[in-house]
Amino acid sequence: MIVIDPPAVHRYGRTWSHLASDTSLGELHAFALAHGVPERGFDRDHYDVPAAYYDAMVAAGAVEVSSRELVILLRRAGLRRPKPMAP
Repeated sequence: MIVIDPPAVHRYGRTWSHLASDTSLGELHAFALAHGVPERGFDRDHYDVPAAYYDAMVAAGAVEVSSRELVILLRRAGLRRPKPMAP
């Protein structure tokens, strides 16, 4: 299942959502490619998606979840890849 959280992260003059899969990175990459999400948006275990894409991703089948639910789903699937801790 492809999931997306609400746009809430403000960076680079935009607001961003996270697009992820609770099944596999292959499923996530295929969905992103099919729906015009640039490869450069991939960040370890999810795609950063501008708020302007949100409605299109939901219309394409992404399930709306909270940010917390998205992380829980990634962890349950064994797909969570957190950033390394800074020294």
